[in-house]
Amino acid sequence: MRVLVVEDEEFLAEMIAEGLRRDAVAVDITLDGRAALDRLRFGAYDVMILDRDLPGLHGDEVCQQVVGMRLLTRILMLTASGTVRDRVAGLGLGADDYLTKPFAYDELLARVLALGRRARPALPPVLERAGLTLDTARRQVCRDGRYLSLSRKEFAVLEALLRAAEGAVVSGDDLIEEVWEKDTSYRTNAVRVTLSKLRAKLGAPPVIETVLGAGYRIGDGLADGPGHHGPVTGRVNGPDGDSVNRPGESR
Repeated sequence: MRVLVVEDEEFLAEMIAEGLRRDAVAVDITLDGRAALDRLRFGAYDVMILDRDLPGLHGDEVCQQVVGMRLLTRILMLTASGTVRDRVAGLGLGADDYLTKPFAYDELLARVLALGRRARPALPPVLERAGLTLDTARRQVCRDGRYLSLSRKEFAVLEALLRAAEGAVVSGDDLIEEVWEKDTSYRTNAVRVTLSKLRAKLGAPPVIETVLGAGYRIGDGLADGPGHHGPVTGRVNGPDGDSVNRPGESR
């Protein structure tokens, strides 16, 4: 899932982004409305967290323009104004949801994930294929009943591959667009590095296949397919992330 945070209070924007990234969400930040519209014109986002009270181009105008652009991006509007009239006005502008400040992070996360599901074709919260089970709500992964501890990027890559139709190939560019922030300097190597680590954690027999010249897909996990290639080796500076917890583990 990819989220754009539009919030002029930089500390709050960074706090929101840091929390979402810990939960395997790719996040970009912009501090004003005009920059947000530029981002949306040239990049796809599942959800925009929009501060209503932006200086310069007001959040209401940003919301109206996004709706007018007919984007699939869902809008969660944030504001310190919590009256019923304000909430109704915000929703009337085209926002999909409304959250007043101050807010609990867990509620923000739940609303973002719910909006993200609405921005995509309907899929069950638990994805299963080839002996893999990925629970998007609990952020847990297991293979053949064995729970795995994945970094947030590994989790997000695996989720993207499982969300693809059975047998469908997901290109490296699509994975970058889905999982990594736009300003990440090492994105070109990040896919290979993350897949190498993910394949090692998933174990044998290999379940992620490489389709030469096209991308990656989830195989049957029974034996090496014709398109499978082993983990990429070599020392490359790649993404780092917090681990996704196993059941019963604390963060």
